[in-house]
Formats: sequence, C-alpha cells, structure tokens
Amino acid sequence: MKIDPDNPADLSAQIAAAIRDAIVDGTLIVDERLPSEAELSEQFEVSRPTVREALKRLAAQSLIRTQRGATGGAFVNRLSFEAAYPQQITTSTLLLSMNAVSFGTACEARYALERACAPLSADRRSADHLATMRAEIHRQGQPGLTDEAFCASDVAFHRALVDGAGNPVLSYQLAGAVEAMQPLMNMITFTARDRARIIALHTDIADAIETQDGVATSAALTALEAETQTLAASVFASRAARS
Repeated sequence: MKIDPDNPADLSAQIAAAIRDAIVDGTLIVDERLPSEAELSEQFEVSRPTVREALKRLAAQSLIRTQRGATGGAFVNRLSFEAAYPQQITTSTLLLSMNAVSFGTACEARYALERACAPLSADRRSADHLATMRAEIHRQGQPGLTDEAFCASDVAFHRALVDGAGNPVLSYQLAGAVEAMQPLMNMITFTARDRARIIALHTDIADAIETQDGVATSAALTALEAETQTLAASVFASRAARS
C-alpha cells in the first residue's frame, strides 16, 4: 500500500483509499487485523493523527471496525448488504437532487428496475412478503392517514415486492430506487394523487404476486408507472400555469 506525497489530495484520504483498495482486491481479508497506527504511520511516512483520520474515514464507510484491549485494534469488517443500504439511499438521493434529474427519467429508471424484479418476486416471494404488501394496502385505505404516512406505506409496499425476489444484490441495487426515488416522486405527485386509484393498482400487483404471475406483475407495474407519469405531468402543468 502506497500513497503519493506530492499528490494535492488529502493524505488521510489517500491512506484510506489505499487501505480500501487492499480490502477490495483481497490483500486484506475479512476479520484481518490492520497494522497498528504506529506501523501505518511508519509505512506511509505520515503522522499518527493523519493515520487516525484515515481510519475514521474507513470506519464511517463500515469497512473496518475497532476493538479495544490487548488483542484490539482495527479489523477488516464484513460489510452486509443491509448495512450498506443507508449509504446507497443517501448517494442516490444526492445524485438525484444535485444533478437535477428529471422526474420522467427517475420514474422510468425506478420502474424499469422494479419490473426486473417482478418475475423473480412472483416466483420466490414468501408468505411474509405477501402479508406485508397486503398490510400496507390495508393501511393505505385507512381514513385520516397523512400524506407522509401514505408515502411511507408506499415505500414499504414496494420494498416488500423487491425483497420478495430473494436476491440481496437486487435488493441493494434497488434500495436507492425504492427508498430514495420513491419518496421524491411521492412528494411531487401527492397533491394530485387519487389514493383509491393507487390502492387499486397496488392490489393488482399483490394479486399477481400471490398467483405467481410475473407477466401480470410487470403489467401492473407498467400501469402504475403510467399513472405516476400522468400525475406528475398534471402537477407540472399546474405549476407552469400559475407562474
């Protein structure tokens, strides 16, 4: 592991990147103890505070964990898909907001990804996944449910659909689509949304999942996408008319 002292990039960032690369390429394996701060300081020819800052960066990414005591130190962490969800969601949210991705583009991407899960979810979903979808549909029909609660239920419904595919890689990749894109889309369309129509479309999806019909599940998702795009168009047209 090496760094370039002439590189204008922060030295702690370079050290963190070098250790991260060693973890990714297998030079450092899960549960392996990293060299001590003193050893890393000598290896990279930097101060111990600089090494300490690099280790903090890696810990923030859940790539390492620290243990105290005589047998303590910094160890390579086993990163789980679930633990990586928040970072994926945050990154997706920032990318969408900072790069001004259009509603249509985000909506198209989100439903294309979700339709990829449809046949797998229809085939593999458990009784718990289906029960969650049904419970959220029931919740969405409750009188007095706030817009925020309806949006949260919407996300939970689609999360169950995605997780029903039984593929942790897909669940991770779609965390940003469902839990970052969906709330943003909900906040744009909630003023024009017909809850009864959304509930009916969700019911179509759940029915198709229950009968293990992947084609019907995809078709129902396509209908929900069309409804979402239509709602967004009406909202944007109304805003344009007022401006």
